[in-house]
Amino acid sequence: MAHAADVILPVQPAPGLPAVRSIGVADLKYALAKGLDDFRAMPTHVIFLSLIYPIAGLALWRATYGSDLVPLLYPLAAGFALVGPFAAVGLYELSRRREMGLDTSWRHVADIRHSPSLWSTLALGFLLLVLFGVWLAVANGIYVAYFGYHQPASLTDFANMVFGTGAGHSLILVGNAVGFLFALLAFALSAVSFPLLLDRNVGVPVAIATSAKVILRNPLTMALWGLIVAAALFLGSLPLFFGLAVVMPVLGHATWHLYRRVVEPDNGPRPEYHPQPKGRRYAADFPSSLFAPYSRGDRR
Repeated sequence: MAHAADVILPVQPAPGLPAVRSIGVADLKYALAKGLDDFRAMPTHVIFLSLIYPIAGLALWRATYGSDLVPLLYPLAAGFALVGPFAAVGLYELSRRREMGLDTSWRHVADIRHSPSLWSTLALGFLLLVLFGVWLAVANGIYVAYFGYHQPASLTDFANMVFGTGAGHSLILVGNAVGFLFALLAFALSAVSFPLLLDRNVGVPVAIATSAKVILRNPLTMALWGLIVAAALFLGSLPLFFGLAVVMPVLGHATWHLYRRVVEPDNGPRPEYHPQPKGRRYAADFPSSLFAPYSRGDRR
């Protein structure tokens, strides 16, 4: 169990949206440099955490190839970035702890479970997962519109269909255009939402509104940041997704530092963490004791 002095709870909410700053290219360079520095300082923990990405990527590749879903391989890989901000919550926490001079061991990756922002974070993460599912359905619909329900026999066959026919060329243009709209929506929802929820107890609507406010205040800079993220994820995916083991943590750490540059800090007091004691459970009360824990002390 985490010690009370070792858990950082978010600042209590203040009225109105958090204030945001104007940032430029120099701030993006700063965020990336700090993200790389965090990665170098915490490689064991970060690589341990981020191994899930290449493993998941290879699993998606194998599952797709083996279940006649080859046309969805590219949408799966591209859509993987839609849920990346949610998956990187643990990385934001490590960067926050290092910034404050606290212990950055991997056991703190899940400290969000102690936060009052936990359910807001999960709700926003679920929203991104729903968006990912809708994207896959739409991508499949676009494929069916051009090629019907024909399933290519192999990746080579699919590549010939896409790159060697007029329908394939149209599929590339329309699919990428629609995918860009999904990516734009996900970016607007989550540009700084998860770091903000980790840092302040503000709720999902305020987190999303603040992300949108940041983008509207800095449209060109945030557009460039989105392109940097997309390009880095693409390059990281090329060697069978193994590059994501480096790209994802660097981007995750950099996102935390970008949040620090663009959102005005709130120096309000943070509540102390007081862990709830576990009550006694008795074999005679199984299975009801699994759902209704007793308070400390003897059962009456």
